[in-house]
Amino acid sequence: MAAGTLYTYPENWRAFKAQIAAQYSGARLKVASNSPAFTFGQTNRTPAFLNNFPLGKVPAYQGDDGFCLFESNAIAHYLSNDALRGATPQVAAQVLQWVSFADSEIIPPASAWVFPTLGIMQFNKQATEQAKEDMKRALAVLNQHLNSRTFLVGERVSLADITVACSMLWVYKQVLEPSFRQPYPNVTRWFVTCVNQPQFKTVLGEVKLCEKMAQFDAKKFAEMQTKKETPPKKEKGGKDAAKSQEKKEKKKEEKKPAPAEEIDDCDAVLAAEPKTKDPYAHLPKSAFNFDHEGYSIWYSQYKYPEEAYTWSQIPPMFTGMFQRLDKLRKTAFASVLLFGTNNDSSISGLWVFRGQDLAFPLSPDWQIDYESYDWRKLDSKSEECKTLVKEYLSWEGDFKHVGKAFNQGKIFK
Repeated sequence: MAAGTLYTYPENWRAFKAQIAAQYSGARLKVASNSPAFTFGQTNRTPAFLNNFPLGKVPAYQGDDGFCLFESNAIAHYLSNDALRGATPQVAAQVLQWVSFADSEIIPPASAWVFPTLGIMQFNKQATEQAKEDMKRALAVLNQHLNSRTFLVGERVSLADITVACSMLWVYKQVLEPSFRQPYPNVTRWFVTCVNQPQFKTVLGEVKLCEKMAQFDAKKFAEMQTKKETPPKKEKGGKDAAKSQEKKEKKKEEKKPAPAEEIDDCDAVLAAEPKTKDPYAHLPKSAFNFDHEGYSIWYSQYKYPEEAYTWSQIPPMFTGMFQRLDKLRKTAFASVLLFGTNNDSSISGLWVFRGQDLAFPLSPDWQIDYESYDWRKLDSKSEECKTLVKEYLSWEGDFKHVGKAFNQGKIFK
């Protein structure tokens, strides 16, 4: 398991990729983002740092064994496990596909659109409008892909989700107001799902979506340019005046570790941007919030395990059933799991319906499959229900009621 230190400045979205990957993989990662461990603009210009990372850029990773890496995607890949990278060559290639998609299709228009709102770049109407169109095209691709998927690759979070979500973080926080993101509900649903995973929240905290599209901040841009362009004042005088000026500059450097003109504009603004106050701080904290009167939770068990379906037969069973229930998607949710081994398996699931009764009897089309299952209504306030919800939604746990190991699952939504 990897163990080492990640050098970065605070709130660096590129570093978030590596930090979130480490949360999933269990890699032991120390983050050096503040003095004395690391001071951006100073530490990364020392000979020792440049010897390991010639470009002097962050994030940069140094393992406890001395292994060094720069470039955020490479670091995130190294700190991931096989489940995040892709366990097969095909899945790994799909993950890489979306990592490249983020770099080529999301980051360029996101930068051109978001940076002027942060005062980093001068506003250019033509460039901003083009960036909006490019972002729409990228969102349309994602929305279509996520139409029948919870995550970008497979049924669990992968490095693809981590990379794309982090690339879109500032877009969702700054400019994707409700009317702009309305045509892409699948993307927003996916993004919210990602950033609310415990591993994401540990790194990102609460992420508040943009309510109103931010506009070019001329005042902030002028301040940034003043810091960048104003040369230090020179005082006339002899050697004593020169020495006095030198002492003053040294004192200023002590108070301000990283001079403004030495910091990359983008990195400086992102690092200085204040954290958003948690909009849900006033709400009660609970691990299980549920509308007990408006919805009900049901446990389903396939009646005929002795038929011993092979693994290749079972996924089409799920798909066919879910397709026939298509009109239920707005009022129902399910996680159906396969347990056991080939020719020795069982199928069970957890279903959430609007109302207190099973929805299947309401339509003949919905009854084709449901009679092949035993259905039991759960007490949504019971500990048994909470345990089942946790296990069936996370696809992890003891599953003591099954007696077989988890194999794979399918989500209906």
